This record gives sequence, structure tokens and C-alpha cells, in this order.
Amino acid sequence: MRLNGSEILVQCLLEQGVDTIFGYPGGAVLNIYDALYKHQKEIKHYLTSHEQGAAHAADGYARSTGKVGVCLATSGPGATNLVTGIATAYMDSVPMVAITGNVSVPMLGKDSFQEVDIAGITMPITKHNFIVKDVTKLADTVRRAFYIAKSGRPGPVLIDITKDVTAAETEYTREEPKPIERKTSSITDEDIANAIELITKAERPMLYCGGGTVISNASEEIIKLVKKCDLPVTCTAMALGVVPADLPHYTGMIGMHGTVTSNKLANECDLFIALGARFSDRVATNFAKFAPEAKVLHIDVDPAEIDKNIITTSSVIGDVKEVVKILLEKLPEQKHTTWMEYAQKSKEENPLRYDTEHGLKPQYIMQRINEICKGEEIIVTEVGQHQMWACQFIECKYPRHFLTSGGLGTMGYGLGASIGAKVANPDKVVFNIAGDGCFYMNHIEMATAVANDIPIIEIVINNHVLGMVRQWQDLFYDGRYSQTNLDKATDFVALGKAYKANTFNVTKPEEVDDAIKAAIASNKPSLIVCDINKDEKVFPMIPAGVGVEGMITYDDYTENME
Repeated sequence: MRLNGSEILVQCLLEQGVDTIFGYPGGAVLNIYDALYKHQKEIKHYLTSHEQGAAHAADGYARSTGKVGVCLATSGPGATNLVTGIATAYMDSVPMVAITGNVSVPMLGKDSFQEVDIAGITMPITKHNFIVKDVTKLADTVRRAFYIAKSGRPGPVLIDITKDVTAAETEYTREEPKPIERKTSSITDEDIANAIELITKAERPMLYCGGGTVISNASEEIIKLVKKCDLPVTCTAMALGVVPADLPHYTGMIGMHGTVTSNKLANECDLFIALGARFSDRVATNFAKFAPEAKVLHIDVDPAEIDKNIITTSSVIGDVKEVVKILLEKLPEQKHTTWMEYAQKSKEENPLRYDTEHGLKPQYIMQRINEICKGEEIIVTEVGQHQMWACQFIECKYPRHFLTSGGLGTMGYGLGASIGAKVANPDKVVFNIAGDGCFYMNHIEMATAVANDIPIIEIVINNHVLGMVRQWQDLFYDGRYSQTNLDKATDFVALGKAYKANTFNVTKPEEVDDAIKAAIASNKPSLIVCDINKDEKVFPMIPAGVGVEGMITYDDYTENME
């Protein structure tokens, strides 16, 4: 059949199973929005308050489901407002397709109104991008974009479409999406044999799960591997929930703000097995000192990650789920009784600690969310101290239930992402854990949640400072708090009411449960403002560039203060 470019775009989205788009209209995408209007029963469009919110919403939709998230913006500033969201998705390997409009082909390169080279701008932060100047190539480009976004190591793909292409006509024939096959061709018998030899000979092995374990849906296989090999397992922030927090072998998050036990075991193990992880500098705070006694076995779908930050003893390139399946078939049952007893003793001796006696504590708020929701909720976070408190004290039971900007560390990510997660998971309670600094960046998306009756629960940990930066200034800059005091007169409670959100102000520990339960019961967009002391800190902490020996614990800090 003969269709114009906008209709072809919508038909291709329907081919790919797209039923949700987050976006913001403008002149260059008017034809596309006209086509979406005609198909509004098939594709639900959510109008965000800002294009960045649309990108983050598409990201949250994708992370919580494994499907491709889709966002749409006009040319020029509309397109550039997507950039931070695209970069966030790129750093965390999130499958996303960002669609932008551009000026018509004859107007390209002439500094036309709202013209920008968005393909050039986003080249370093996309898995691939396209500019479509010929309507006959549009359908194939859209299909390729979705395939690229989903296959191998996922990531964002941008499609920039000139306005004349959205109006031009050509023949369209429906096609079924090309199936996504797991990457197995690079898994060699030799690499598997080397991996098995390392694992069977190790006396003190440790398993380290990164975001790739979630992406490959490998949770079930990893839990079996942990039990079969009887070894401690730790997760990055990107992998929280891939093994349930109550699994006896789980030692908590690793890295800069990870548990004492996870970091201690990494420092003392004789085999460090990395699954779908990139050895970020927030995990390996000093590459030269990381896991000094260990051989390293790295399993990842992306060969570029091998030996990038940490030199490996051996590696297997391929989809994590498929590699772990093979290992499960070939590995014998193992017992590491002494090592596991040592790990358990360390967990008992080094619990996460905080002051439980003086006022409202952010850690307590996280624990109450955990207790009230029993791990069935989806947690989204912004970036900062509140993010780390959530990582430490919320006990995740399932993969794709903890969404956070790990690689880019994007303040302003969470509220948009929580909207996307709730749209994708309407039966789940969805929280966004924010600090007041992050809330200032993205609170306009509360209007989106209210307008569309999306019942997310926004919890603002309000300490009136940029808490994480202030913590560094306190510990390493002799208390010179340069530009981290948020001396603003904004009344968050009044602001929440102005947005017509259910709004609660919590100042005491005894008020926390009632606010959370009331917000959940309302099934309406809710804002819970929690006032805490500006000097609350996240511990443990390993300073940047320092090894495990430089870890600062809560006890270390309080003893120093005395």
C-alpha cells in the first residue's frame, strides 16, 4: 500500500510491538503527530513536561521490561533536550529508540530555524544513529534501529527524519521483526574449559554481577550457579535484585559505598568471577589494588570490556545467560565451607550501621519502604546520597525492580524514569527516591504524572544541600562547602499541592509508615517530603583512587568525630 512517511513510521512502530511513546511535539514532527492522532487507540502517547523527561521515561519503561523504550521530539532544542537521556541510556546499555524531526532536505546545512545536526551531536552516545532523507529508506531504517537497539549489548539508537520525508509517499509492505538471537558464536570450547578449570580449582571464589546479568535475564541461572558452586555473590547498583537480597550467599553491593563484607571478600578471594560487568571506577576504586590476590574470570557479551579496566586471567565472550547455562551443565557440585563461613561471619560482624537515636534518618525511611512493600515494589532513584542509601538498605528480590542511572550518574533521571516504569508496570507500586537537589531538576514531571493519573510515589529526602558533594567537601576539602547549600525558599509541600499531587510532610520517624501507606492506598501521584539533617552521610565509603584498606566505615567516622 502507498503511505506517507509519517504513516510508514507508525506502521513500523506497530510492527515492532510499540504501544507506548513519550514525547513532545513541534513543527518538524507535526506530520508524525498527526499520524499518531489517527492511531491513538494502538499507540498511547504520553506528553511529558520536557523532552529530557520523555527520554528518561522511555529509559524507565525499557529497564523495567526489557522492551525497547521510544521517545519522540522535534528538531533543534527538542532534539538536544533528549541528549542527556540518550547518554544515560547509552552508559547503562538500555534499549531505546529516540526519534527526532529535522528541517526538510533543501534546508539542511543552511542554519534554518530549529535546525541542528542531532546525528552528529549524538554519535558518541548512541549505539548507532541515522538521518533519513529519502522516504523509500524509512521503513528499513526503523526496522534496523530496533534490531540494533535490542541485539548484543543493547543501547540507544537515534532516527532523525527530515520533515519532507514525513510527508512524502512511497509503497509500504508490512514485515515481521527480525528475531533477536543471543550471542553464542563467540563462546569457544577452550574458553569454557579455562573457565571451568579456574572455578573448580579455586578455594576462595567470588561472583560479581553487573548490569549485563539483568539485561540477559540471567537471574535464574545465576542463582543456580551460586548454589551449585557455593560461593559468595555481590552486585553492582545496576544488578541489584538479580539475586534476591535474602539469599544466604549474597553479601550486599560492592564498591565505593558497598558493604564491608563484599569489598573485604573481593580483596581476599583467589578467583574473582565477573558476569556482565565493566569494572567501573565506582567498583574498582583503584584498578591496581583491586582483588590483588585473585585470578580474574570475565564473562561478557561485549569483547571491548575484556581487559579494559582490569586485566583478566581468562574470559568468555557471549551472552551471560547462555554462558552460565553451559557452566551449569559442565561444573561439578562444589563446597567452600570455610570460605562461606568466613563470609557469613563477616556479614554478622560488619552490618550496615547508622545513628538510630537522633531524629529522622534516611536509612530508616528505606528500611520502612522495604518492610511495608516486602520487596514487591519497583524502586527508581535519582543520583546522590539518597541513591546509595537506597542501594544499601532496600532489599531487592527481583531483577528490573531497581532502576538507577549508574554510568552517567544523571541527576533528574528518576522522576521521568519512574513514570515510564509505572506505565509499563501498572500493577506494581513504583517509588522514586530523590534528593532535593535532584527534585529541583525534574519536579516539572510531577505535572506529567498528575495529568495522566500515573500513581508514582515521589519521596524527597530533603536535607537542603547537595548531600553527596557536601560529604566529599566535608571529608576531603576541610569543610569548604562551596555552592552546595541549597538556600532556596521553595516550599515542596506547597509545590506538591500546586501540582495536585497527594502530598505529605514527614519530619519524625513515627510519621514515615503512615505517609507511605497512605500514598500507596491513594493510588494517585504522591509526593512525600522527608526532612533530614544536612550532615547525614553515606558509609561505608572507599575514597576515589584508594583501595579497600582506605575504607571509611560509620564507626571510623564517629570515632574520629569524638
